[in-house]
Amino acid sequence: MSGQAAGGLDEAELEELAELKARDLEVRAHEAAHQAVGGQYAGAMSFTYQRGPDGAQYAVGGEVSIDVSSVNGDPQATIEKMRVVRAAAMAPAEPSGQDRAVAAQAMQVMLQAQSELASEQGAQATSQAGDSEDSSVNARSDTRLQESISGLSPRAIEQARNAYQDIAGFGSASVSSSAGFLPVSA
Repeated sequence: MSGQAAGGLDEAELEELAELKARDLEVRAHEAAHQAVGGQYAGAMSFTYQRGPDGAQYAVGGEVSIDVSSVNGDPQATIEKMRVVRAAAMAPAEPSGQDRAVAAQAMQVMLQAQSELASEQGAQATSQAGDSEDSSVNARSDTRLQESISGLSPRAIEQARNAYQDIAGFGSASVSSSAGFLPVSA
């Protein structure tokens, strides 16, 4: 009976049992971190199990589903939601490759929502600026604009239009690839 330890398990089985118990704790903590940070956007934890030499089941893998869909018609709410989703994906001490993929997907959805929000705000600013001006001022401005444009070449007019749109936030120069957020690499 030299190879048998307490509980009828030999040393190799005890070592395997210790590894399974440690893995079980790690998996459960990992998935609990996702769920805790993900809040209302996180689903229930689910696990894959392995039977240990003692006959008990130990979690050796797991997952928590998370909603990475945008909030329909509300880019600001989408941005806030994706911040939570991204934080939930990166919450465990050692995020997996799948965790990083979910965080990247959330970042893409967030950037798209930021672009939509910027477009909406630009359209509102233009609309408000146009609404707030006096119609006689508009008429005088239009007359002066036509007089000043009539002597310009079509190319100069196009360059002026592009410069205005870029400055006003409507042109391609106003779009930044990072939009104020940088992906985090760990």
